Amino acid sequence: MTGESSNGDELLRRLNTAAAHPARIYDVWLGGKDNFEADRATAEAGLNAAPTTVQSVRANRAFLARAVRYLAGEEGIRQFLDIGTGLPSADNTHEVAQAAAAESRVVYVDNDPVVMLHAQALLTGSAPGVTDYVEADLRDPGTILAQAARTLDFTRPVAVMLLAILNFISADDHPYEIVDSLMDAAAPGSFLVVSHVASDIIPEKSAAFAREYNERSSTKVVLRNREEVARFFTGLDLVEPGVAQVSKWRPRSELEAAAPNYVWCGVARKTA
Repeated sequence: MTGESSNGDELLRRLNTAAAHPARIYDVWLGGKDNFEADRATAEAGLNAAPTTVQSVRANRAFLARAVRYLAGEEGIRQFLDIGTGLPSADNTHEVAQAAAAESRVVYVDNDPVVMLHAQALLTGSAPGVTDYVEADLRDPGTILAQAARTLDFTRPVAVMLLAILNFISADDHPYEIVDSLMDAAAPGSFLVVSHVASDIIPEKSAAFAREYNERSSTKVVLRNREEVARFFTGLDLVEPGVAQVSKWRPRSELEAAAPNYVWCGVARKTA
């Protein structure tokens, strides 16, 4: 036990002095406690540059819950591949999916060691549902698909969830090809769910946010406009209302619809 404790303490020491990481920065904006000094400094700088950042993050989280609820409740989806899941929060994918359909199977994917340390908090799906965790990078879709296949049956429909993660994939890393690889492996009837930080909703503020963020984080954020985000859904059938701000995608109330944010999103079906 002493050796395991020492190893854990050493990992936390290294993480506490490491560069900021998206999952932990996001945790700061959500009011979480699983973050370190570099994460908090980057989160504060981003918030100073774009004061609606926290509202954007929370609106994105609310969109996740609505999208999962729609897919499980109205479309009958029982398998979810959530890539870039981040740290546990309220309304995690498996909680929403299994509340709608207890047999739902969910695989989370992230590449942050802090998320790995908290994986057990995610692995609490109730039978007959199953929840699993894969430590992998979105830039390696082959590994993600191979490991997710331990839990998910890719001959049956699956929802591929890419929320606020593609904005960390630069053009040099071929984001559209990555999405194509994931959806090529998915059966007809599957869905793609994307949210992405926008360059064209509040351009000056979002550009300032990106500059501040990228100065402090080793993982760079890439802003894309509505047309560029829509391109991720090429060959798929967009669900109404199409590509929209996260607060405008099937909101449950006027208050939810009015939430300020600079994030595009969409949900689309693979028909063939």
